[in-house]
Amino acid sequence: IHKVPSTDMEALKSPLMGLFEKRRAGKFFLYVQDYKENDPSTHKGLDLTKMTSKQLISKYGLDDNTIDFIGHAVALHKDDSYLSEPAIEIVKRMKLYAESVARFQGGSPYIYPLYGLGELPQGFARLSAVYGGTYMLNKPECKVEFDDEGKVRGVTSEGETAKGKKVVCDPSYVPEKVKKVGKVFRAIAIMSHPIPNTAESHSVQIIIPQKQLGRRSDMYVFCCSYSHNVASKGKFIAFVSAQAESDNPEAELKPGIDLLGPVDELFFDTYDRYEPTNDPSSDNCFISTSYDATTHFESTVMDVLSLYTKITGKVHF
Repeated sequence: IHKVPSTDMEALKSPLMGLFEKRRAGKFFLYVQDYKENDPSTHKGLDLTKMTSKQLISKYGLDDNTIDFIGHAVALHKDDSYLSEPAIEIVKRMKLYAESVARFQGGSPYIYPLYGLGELPQGFARLSAVYGGTYMLNKPECKVEFDDEGKVRGVTSEGETAKGKKVVCDPSYVPEKVKKVGKVFRAIAIMSHPIPNTAESHSVQIIIPQKQLGRRSDMYVFCCSYSHNVASKGKFIAFVSAQAESDNPEAELKPGIDLLGPVDELFFDTYDRYEPTNDPSSDNCFISTSYDATTHFESTVMDVLSLYTKITGKVHF
């Protein structure tokens, strides 16, 4: 397990690369750091909308291992398909990573809420209330209602209908408007120690690139602990997740579970992933995509931003 270098300085110190590779990677990081989309003088004569990621990377002569951690652990691509896509995308994602590292003291691009992820909707609920949003909690068996033209007209629960022109929901509320696109395997481990070889970190994310496992997509490990108020004193919770490529979660998640060291309790969870098949411009029903195997929520954020654009017609920067 290696710390991911996210700046040219960290690249120079990283044990992930030999001396010459460090120089090449350092130059690449500097190019990305200085790149400004609206300033052609920073482009060094390259048109990143026409070049693929693979072509840009090969210009700097980086080897496969370096490409692996940049593509999967810095740019957070879930598989290798990004290599044939326009290079502007990987550069934007790398810049986001570096800017996120610089955003807070602590050398990590990630922030995590105390008391677990349930605090995210909690925070937004308060913000929504400030802007006049109303919350109805503990409403069982919500059914999305459509009129004769197939347009949304509201949501019914316990005989009451909350009327609305638009409905935003996840796939479980409208099974007839989504299709299954895959399955996620998850292992949940309760432990009495941090993950070995992670500098005793109380919270850590490990990304195992697909190539290192002979898989078609990456595997993710995430650990948090009592210091985030999500477990009893002295306890750590680790998750190992992957897009299912077989019917055997125990065997498939083994490479990730093997990194955890001794485990007090281990649970397995599988769930199906769905994507919307409807046209929201005709039925006013805006459906999110199911959570994927990632532990960093980057794909979830992209989905939310795309829903925002579909709902409001505005692009959010």
